[in-house]
Amino acid sequence: MVRTILIVLLVILVGLGAYGWINRAEIITKIALERASEPTFEVGPNQPVVWQQGPETPPTGDSETPPNIVFILLDDLGINDLQAYGTGFAKGAVPTPNIDRLASEGALFTQAYSGTGTCAPSRAMLLTGRYPTRTGFEFTPIPDGMGRVVSTIGNAMDGGALPDIDFNGDRELPYEEQGLPGSEVTLAETLKNQGYHTIHIGKWHLGRGEGSLPNDQGFDESLLMHSLMYLPEDHPDAVNARLDFDPIDQFLWASGQYAASFNYGKPFEPGGYLTDWWTDESLKAIEANKNRPFFLYLAHWAPHTPLQATRDDYEAVGDIEPHRARVYAAMLRALDRSVGRVMDKLEDEGIADNTIIVLSSDNGGAGYVGLPEINAPYRGWKITLFEGGIRVPLMAKWPAKIEAGKVIDTPVAHIDVMPTLATAAGASLPQGVEIDGQNLLPVLTGDGDITRPNDAIFWQSGYYRVVRAGDWKLQLDGRQSKTWLFDLESDPTEQTNLAEARPDKVAELTALIDAHQADAVPPLYPYAIESPIAIDKTIDVRVEDGDEYVWWPN
Repeated sequence: MVRTILIVLLVILVGLGAYGWINRAEIITKIALERASEPTFEVGPNQPVVWQQGPETPPTGDSETPPNIVFILLDDLGINDLQAYGTGFAKGAVPTPNIDRLASEGALFTQAYSGTGTCAPSRAMLLTGRYPTRTGFEFTPIPDGMGRVVSTIGNAMDGGALPDIDFNGDRELPYEEQGLPGSEVTLAETLKNQGYHTIHIGKWHLGRGEGSLPNDQGFDESLLMHSLMYLPEDHPDAVNARLDFDPIDQFLWASGQYAASFNYGKPFEPGGYLTDWWTDESLKAIEANKNRPFFLYLAHWAPHTPLQATRDDYEAVGDIEPHRARVYAAMLRALDRSVGRVMDKLEDEGIADNTIIVLSSDNGGAGYVGLPEINAPYRGWKITLFEGGIRVPLMAKWPAKIEAGKVIDTPVAHIDVMPTLATAAGASLPQGVEIDGQNLLPVLTGDGDITRPNDAIFWQSGYYRVVRAGDWKLQLDGRQSKTWLFDLESDPTEQTNLAEARPDKVAELTALIDAHQADAVPPLYPYAIESPIAIDKTIDVRVEDGDEYVWWPN
């Protein structure tokens, strides 16, 4: 009833012109956030996580023990945030010594790509090795009401020359049921069938309905991120940075709770700052399973918004401006510490030599955090398919097999992770299932190369479709009939659009995209929102006439 009255009053005020544009925007924002701020579930007090215990002694005999596998996935990390790939955040003011050590002790891919420009489809491709054309898992699940709130707030702001966001209506399928179908075979299922104990810790975002939960998709145990906050907003150890220029951030602060669940039981309060607490639990899980092959999927939330850091990390990174940059830097420090602690634990337990550690990010850094250098030198952000949105770190350490300090220039992608790790474990790939990814072990061990059909990697979100074949990259934005063609060998940062100069290459690559789409399954659910995303400016910077943007349907 209160909401109805507020909306009626808003319409009257706008109709009478009683307020200026800024006042109307503030009222619209207030109403939209009020709709999102009601808790959706109760959170109980913290409870200890009791991990299943493996054998007390290591296996005996002459047979070779399969390697343990630890896959660490970061969220929205910019390629320039790591010194192994660039200058490091804030021009190197925030070192990442542990992640850099992981790279120097293993192999580093210089041209690695995420599955797409947003998180959930990338995660699906990582775990299945399959494109959305096969799975239908094409669009990121968004909470009920998020599309309406984000479009309402975003359109109330002055975005300059950008068109308004289109809200196409809430999806009929509830958020919990927007998931990867249970019929898909994941890396966890493949490894479990090979005798591995499988553990998920952190973000999932592949559905919470029957068949889509981690425990339904091959994980024996799952410590799930049940909501959005790293700490309670008013926690004495929390340093927060709100982004008033970003409608997504406003939604997260309004709707987020501080909650975890174990094997999808009742939600409870986590045991500390999420990045550190998940690391604590990862170490316990490693210790519990040190005497049997295990797969640990540690899916961090950081440095995704909402920006929250511990006060200790905030003080440790020093005087970095603006405030949001300092909080972001502190979050990176916690991530790097997490990676170091995991590597040290493997060493302490004597299992490091026969453990594969892989690290990546689900996509590039987000322009909506307002930090312009995180993807440097590449153009674009998360929610685009320019290099800044999809170039990600990828590094792998396996002392028993991979030479330390190896640098690999071969273009690779998230779809390659599943067949690579399954093969390393000695597991057979799923029967009767088309796997799009390639086994990267030959290039990792120096025993050979990979052969990818047409040398092509594909990306898509609705009518926005992209292919890289060899060193050529074609981007097609179907809504604005915009075409970009780049020669990445001579122009890796996508500065010179060759579409008009090379119609032959446009035709050739368009044919590859058409062939890729020819037998595509339809998306599991329609896109709810269409957003114009500036390519060269962060969201806090006004877009002028002539600035380029892409349309992103999700």
